[in-house]
Amino acid sequence: MNKKQWYETLFENYGEKYDNESFAQGIIGECGFIEKEINYNKTLKIIDIGCGTSHHSIELSKRGYSMTGIDLPESLLEKAREKAKQKGVHIDFFKHDAQYLPFDKQFDVAIMMS
Repeated sequence: MNKKQWYETLFENYGEKYDNESFAQGIIGECGFIEKEINYNKTLKIIDIGCGTSHHSIELSKRGYSMTGIDLPESLLEKAREKAKQKGVHIDFFKHDAQYLPFDKQFDVAIMMS
């Protein structure tokens, strides 16, 4: 049996509170900044590391970008999946520890926003 890391326990039930945090309120401007930095290139595949409930992934997906979100707490991923479905966007979500990602050259851009 694998013992959970302290940070897994810390964020385990955070999904319901996450969306109301003050840091989750500037998404539109932050996504505009990301778009500008990648020259509005919608062919790029983007991974959102530590996606939380997926504010950035959802907004970028709505703007036409191919998104994948990863995070560790299942409660956050469940909320992210639910929100993406409600918004009508397709995003692949995976449970992974950001320290040990199984991807190799599958993405053109990585973001890690709070």
